[in-house]
Amino acid sequence: MRKDFKRIGSFLLVFALIIGLMVPFNVVHAAEQVTITVLATSDIHGALYNWNYEDSREDNRGGMVKLATIIKEVRKENPNTILVDNGDTIQGSLLTDDLYNTILIDEPHPIIEAMNLMGYDSMTLGNHEFNFGLDLIQKIEKEADFPMLSANIFNKEDGSYFVTPYTIKEVAGIKVGIIGLTTPNIPRWDGPRVTSLDFRAMHKEAEKVYQKLMEDEGVDIVIATAHSGLEGRHDNEGSMAKLVAERIPQLAAFIVGHDHDTKDLKVNGVPVVGPTNAAREIARVDITLEKQGDQWIVVAQETEIISAEAYEVDAELAEALRPAQETTLEFISKPATVATASFVPEYEIKDMSMPSAQLMDSAVIDLINNVQLHFVPDADIAAAALFASESNIKEGPVAYGDIFGIYKYPNTLYGVEVTGAELKNYMEWSASYYNTYKPGDITISFNPDIRGYNYDMFQGVDYKVDISQEPGDRIVDLTFNGESVMDDDTFNLAINNYRYNGLLDSGIISNDAYFISDPKSLRSYIFDYISEMETIDPEVDNNWEIIGADLSHRARQDAVNLINKGIIDVPAHERSWNSHSINLEEQVTRGEFVEALVRTLEIDLPEIEELENYRFTDVDEALAPYVEAAYNLQITSGISQSLFGTSEKINREQAFVFLIRALNLAHEYNVEALNEFSDYGVISDWAYEELAAAVELGFTSGNPDGTLAPREIIKRGEMAQILNIYLNN
Repeated sequence: MRKDFKRIGSFLLVFALIIGLMVPFNVVHAAEQVTITVLATSDIHGALYNWNYEDSREDNRGGMVKLATIIKEVRKENPNTILVDNGDTIQGSLLTDDLYNTILIDEPHPIIEAMNLMGYDSMTLGNHEFNFGLDLIQKIEKEADFPMLSANIFNKEDGSYFVTPYTIKEVAGIKVGIIGLTTPNIPRWDGPRVTSLDFRAMHKEAEKVYQKLMEDEGVDIVIATAHSGLEGRHDNEGSMAKLVAERIPQLAAFIVGHDHDTKDLKVNGVPVVGPTNAAREIARVDITLEKQGDQWIVVAQETEIISAEAYEVDAELAEALRPAQETTLEFISKPATVATASFVPEYEIKDMSMPSAQLMDSAVIDLINNVQLHFVPDADIAAAALFASESNIKEGPVAYGDIFGIYKYPNTLYGVEVTGAELKNYMEWSASYYNTYKPGDITISFNPDIRGYNYDMFQGVDYKVDISQEPGDRIVDLTFNGESVMDDDTFNLAINNYRYNGLLDSGIISNDAYFISDPKSLRSYIFDYISEMETIDPEVDNNWEIIGADLSHRARQDAVNLINKGIIDVPAHERSWNSHSINLEEQVTRGEFVEALVRTLEIDLPEIEELENYRFTDVDEALAPYVEAAYNLQITSGISQSLFGTSEKINREQAFVFLIRALNLAHEYNVEALNEFSDYGVISDWAYEELAAAVELGFTSGNPDGTLAPREIIKRGEMAQILNIYLNN
């Protein structure tokens, strides 16, 4: 039993005074501390097992069966653990979307069964929970041993909460309030399914519930889970999760999601964490509290994102859910037809973050659009997006699982009448996906602020996309049946429900749908369509093309070779692949050159244990191993004791010094060979030997005007040429 040393000390002091003892008396009181661990999952998307249903193979990057192992270990370490989920949980896999959310809806939901067995304390609703209607949410709510949360969704009829706004968990005598919040953009995506609901701004409702928890419920601390990105979407302030932390800095922890990006940072002093999708990570927050008087005060918070990849499968959970897994595997193996060849064309650049199906017309998109044209009555035009960069139907047998690979979302099919003006606006909106071409670009890239699933390609019309023009003025030569599309023309358009609701909400289209396939999914239509054929050929009509981009360059092939070898990366930004064109006229930084050089020479990378203590303060976590490898081999040093000069441009003599030092060849060549260049006198003393080696080895022959231009900043094209000379010799 813990003793209250303050009370005992007071009694003894009074007693000592009474009996006249004047001995000094000091009491040391050890403050009571408790650490509560919060574990959080988000965007699981039906990833129950460590299994890829599309490819019928193990995927050991994640799965709830692996997260269960982590959870057990953490609970063993600290029994004072709370486990929460942040939504988009029951949608996203063949197991969920095509079976237990639809044709097996009367069966217990295996994801909820797993969550019950794993001991979840709450689940916040995500937007994809609404994809299958409110009845499914109400069903899983009954099956769950934990509350479904959302404090900003209300029933329009009576103003009541749609689900529980918060829950309270008592841990080690400490009352923890848990608030759930959901992106209010759901009516844009699932409009007809949520007409009875009112979605309000997250930060405003969170403030109200926080006040209630602290004042009426008497909780000690509050954590919040918001199924939304920090910055929100669609210019909707109410979907910006960061505003919750900005308005309530007293939050002990804040879980975010929706964007499928790992988050581990502080916003307004609040620890904010978010694991990536598909049960590949779990977020951890350790909250240490100290008893001060009659209050528990947060004195420390530590955060961690734990990857599931290195963990074993929890055999107990895997065995309990095996019937659902076996049912799914049997279902997806159902044969449909045989593909005679690949449905996506080969592209010169092999990096999958630069999908050819978004750079040219492809059989995979034409197939989806042809299905839409076939099943929507009287449809003239169809539009569809590439949902994943690797989407393809490969040569050979095609089963149901392969259809999921090209159409991962459970969208339904809509038909709507649009005017020519509305069609043009829609196409311009879609074409804003491309970045504007700049001279020197050898790749076409995509706007990082627009998700790939928001770029639609059209069937039934012929058109060109001119990416030399700014967004809003790119669609040219738009014709229907050989005639130019006029603003007052009318067409029947076949699109999915997600796109229909988004276009209607934004005002791009105005009519109600004349055809709705709900509940039959577009994926089911694709399966039905190809099942009628003994074989299916990759047919493409090339009704659209990109123009306005001259991708030729003298160093193009050198750069493509480096991209395909993984020496030059195709830039990416969060969930946006290929977010910046590779431009060979752009100047190269020291950081970029050293990274490419180390990759070219296949130098082993050292492990950097603590970046905050790394020798150079201007080097990030990704670049540090490359800089350290070059530093250890005395290829380069910093521009000062603490700065590497990562973002500083690198000139020609510096680049050749780095290269020749890496090859350890400088001392074997005659510096007098440099005298043939008219500007040899401006070469730095420390660069003579390396430049002489570079000239004799054929890495450079100087400029046509007889100069070497050692102080000239090199461009990416020249870097590609230099590194390819090494690779080819």
